[in-house]
Amino acid sequence: MKKVLVTGGCGFIGSNFIKHLWGEGNYELILNYDKLTYAGNRENLKSVETNCRGYKFVQGDICDKNKVNWTIISNRIDYVVNFAAESHVDRSIENPEDFIRTNVEGTRVLLDAALKKGVKKFIQIGTDEVYGSLNENSPSSKETDSVNPRSPYSASKLAADVLALSYFHTYALPVCVTRSSNNYGPFQFPEKLIPLFITNIFEGRKVPVYGKGENIRDWLFVVDNCIAIKDVMNYGKIGEIYNIGGGNELRNIDLTKKILKKMGYDESMIEFVKDRKGHDIRYSLNCGKIERKLDWWPSTDFETGIQETIKWYKENEDWWRKLKK
Repeated sequence: MKKVLVTGGCGFIGSNFIKHLWGEGNYELILNYDKLTYAGNRENLKSVETNCRGYKFVQGDICDKNKVNWTIISNRIDYVVNFAAESHVDRSIENPEDFIRTNVEGTRVLLDAALKKGVKKFIQIGTDEVYGSLNENSPSSKETDSVNPRSPYSASKLAADVLALSYFHTYALPVCVTRSSNNYGPFQFPEKLIPLFITNIFEGRKVPVYGKGENIRDWLFVVDNCIAIKDVMNYGKIGEIYNIGGGNELRNIDLTKKILKKMGYDESMIEFVKDRKGHDIRYSLNCGKIERKLDWWPSTDFETGIQETIKWYKENEDWWRKLKK
């Protein structure tokens, strides 16, 4: 029976990951370590806190060396999955300092503690943004491609990836890195594109589209990402990077139109706004490695996933209205 530490477990992907592990029932301990910043919400895991005997919550900052060491060593953690990060690009443009502190220094603190304990595996959660901006006709990014982060957020995430892999090469710490495309689904904080648009529409407000909406992103349903991360945790080869994509590349304007149509609105709800600084044109992941090595493919097509997401936000208005205030 495994003992897993999930950092940032009250956030969007982290909370979905914990629920996925809990549903399997094969874990002696699922320990959620979260600072509870604006994007961390214990309500995301209310059902787990109530019903899971093997679940434990510790409030803490991953930059707090003493608390991190105590948490990992005293609980005899076997696996560390590091979701804890500042993750909103716009916020990184306004205030890079917080991103460097949490995403780089916090990762170092976790790596040192994991090395001291001798964990069986350390999973660093990364992002497709580290590969940089692709042109519309460029081939999808592979794990071996050069990297070119273009925002303080993506630069800090790449630094964390490289730091984690350096601990594998230098200290033989068993590390894997995952890099996923844009996630969407239940419990996503409503500053992100899809939940912002869905909740704005429920409020009768227009949806803000950067520039002309020509930027292209690949969309991955969060549960599919959780399954992939679990597979990497259990079966991934140490020292390796695994891309995790949804195979759903869409221009932002086309995504917006799809959401509006599914919610019964027309394009008059679109408000074009000034483009983001340094806005990357396209991200796209080649996921052949995880498909071949770990037999993983996304199982949720976009039409099903977006319909399920809209339904969730409709049925959980109390959850997101409090956050938007």
